[in-house]
Amino acid sequence: MAKVEIYTWQYCPFCIRAKALLDQKGINYEEYSIDGDPAARSKMCDRSDGRTTVPQIFINNEGIGGCDELYSLESAGQLDKLIKQDK
Repeated sequence: MAKVEIYTWQYCPFCIRAKALLDQKGINYEEYSIDGDPAARSKMCDRSDGRTTVPQIFINNEGIGGCDELYSLESAGQLDKLIKQDK
C-alpha cells in the first residue's frame, strides 16, 4: 500500500470531505493537523511547492493537491491505482 499523508485543519470542510473519501475507501493515512502550528504549516508549504490551502494530500511523498484533486482522481479511476503502488 502507498503512504498517504494529509495536512488538515480541524474544522475545514474540505479536509473533512477528503478524509471521508479516504475513510470510505479504507485507505490508511497519516494526518497532520496544523491548526495553530506555524512550523507544521511551513513544512506543508515547503512540501507542496508553496501551496497554503488545506488539505494538502501526498501519496508516496508526491503532492496530489487538495480535496478537489483527490475527488478528481477518484472520478477518473486513478486513485486506486496510486494507492496500490508500493514505494
